[in-house]
Amino acid sequence: MARLNVLLLILVIACALGVVTSQHKARKLFVDLQYEKERAQQMDVEWGKLQLEQSTLAMPTRVEKLARQQLQMHLPANDQMHLVRIDGNEVRP
Repeated sequence: MARLNVLLLILVIACALGVVTSQHKARKLFVDLQYEKERAQQMDVEWGKLQLEQSTLAMPTRVEKLARQQLQMHLPANDQMHLVRIDGNEVRP
């Protein structure tokens, strides 16, 4: 009878340790999940900022202004332009 009680006590202690270990793992995973959710939200905010910055930098008026000022580019005159049809024949404006 005493051996059975000792065996049952060991079994109860093992089960209790298993519960404590699984609870600890679950809490650790929950903390990790919350951290990753917060990180994903920060990345979404940063993505929105980057999209806004890209749309601002790629505005046609800004690109044209930079092309004129920094690269000394200009629109060609009408006599310098040539239109090409799909069939390959050149057409003058």
